[in-house]
Amino acid sequence: MKKPLLASAAIALLATPLAAQDDPASAVSAERLKETVEKLVSFGTRHTLSSQTDPKRGIGAAVDWGADEFRSISKGCGGCLEVVLPETQVQGGRIPDPVRLRDVVAIQRGTERPNEVVIVQGHIDSRVSDVMNATADAPGANDDGSGTALAIEAARVLSKHRYPTTIVYALLSGEEQGLYGGQLLADYAQQQGWTVKAVLNNDIVGNSCGSDGFCDAGHVRVFSEGTRADVTDRALSAQARDGGENDSPSRNLSRFVDDIAEKSEGELAVRQIWRTDRMGRGGDQLPFLDKGYPAIRFSVAVENYDQQHQDLRTEDGVEYGDTIDKMDFPYLAKVTQLNVRTLAELAQAPMPPAPVAKAAVSTDTEISWKPVVGAHSYRLYRRRTDQPYWPSEPFDTIDVPDAVRQANEGVVVSVREPRGQRNGAVVSRTEISTTLAHIRGDDWFFGVSSCSADGACSPVASAVPGGAFAPLAQGEGDSE
Repeated sequence: MKKPLLASAAIALLATPLAAQDDPASAVSAERLKETVEKLVSFGTRHTLSSQTDPKRGIGAAVDWGADEFRSISKGCGGCLEVVLPETQVQGGRIPDPVRLRDVVAIQRGTERPNEVVIVQGHIDSRVSDVMNATADAPGANDDGSGTALAIEAARVLSKHRYPTTIVYALLSGEEQGLYGGQLLADYAQQQGWTVKAVLNNDIVGNSCGSDGFCDAGHVRVFSEGTRADVTDRALSAQARDGGENDSPSRNLSRFVDDIAEKSEGELAVRQIWRTDRMGRGGDQLPFLDKGYPAIRFSVAVENYDQQHQDLRTEDGVEYGDTIDKMDFPYLAKVTQLNVRTLAELAQAPMPPAPVAKAAVSTDTEISWKPVVGAHSYRLYRRRTDQPYWPSEPFDTIDVPDAVRQANEGVVVSVREPRGQRNGAVVSRTEISTTLAHIRGDDWFFGVSSCSADGACSPVASAVPGGAFAPLAQGEGDSE
């Protein structure tokens, strides 16, 4: 979605990393995606309550196959993927008796900051009309064979490259029974102590025509929460006073994806949907949001309700059921390419900073943040409070002196003067700050992006209560 430009004293935007190097998304194959979905459909049903032991039919065989696919991909990149299968026993409203639940997780460790993690995921389980029917054929081609195939294809193409931060590819079980696989992976991420930069949940991303006959192969919807799911009373009170309801990390992640789509002209446009999920429904991004991790959902521009959550049948000439013949694989390839480009840029970029803006009773605005490991520069943005998007260009760029940056990253250096002056900003080992003279903070929202040495920049983090890309339980984002 094209955004209006903001008049400002802008500095020319640096060339994007994707324009300066080979685009890994160019290796995405629609034919491979189709082959993967065909294999998933061949398991008959992948219902969470289906067989765990049958070698050809059911969730057990599908999960085992998914793990083997990642292992095969890992062999092709010299063992670059660590394949793990987090496991638990679950029981709930749609699982009357305890059942084994496994996710398939492939971890591509970062070369510089392996604890920083971006996740791409789809759910491998399927269902028919009766959510408790674990025996009927449930092809689950689009819901969510499409998202599963996307995650596997992303691993195939991105594993041929190396990135400073870690990429995690995940196939989740138990979504249809209550988001259990998403919860299992969110818990696993927390247990590993990962710093989760972003979660890209792909669920129903493989068709381009709706049940009313309307078709749209030119857009993909990206859902993002407004007020954070993990909002604290303190942050909520501060947002009521200073704003931030439209500036959660997930909302800024959605804007980031939109920007990447715009750089890839002629491919796929993003339709941002500013709600957590479709009305009255949910997906595996929700358990991550509950923990304070930035997470968004990709889904088709128009859903076909006759081809999801349906028994295989024909009534009054209408075919029901989630079958592969109703999918659009060139469209799925475009959604996969957008995910791959987003993952590549996120994995190259540093973490977003956690900026704080101070402007009370002043004609100036001070913006400050702690230095970010891996950041060689920062881009500053501002937008009017009634504008939905960040401008295309930053209004300032702050470079970090090498000595100060290396000291922040634990490299032993001699720094005679720990404070450096760059572009009117004060840069030190403990804080970076800049004062915007004659810019009244009441009228603007401010944001900051971290950039690597090669120009890969993070999503913008908003200088508002709850704007930091970190769980609020850690005390981040409750700016005064």
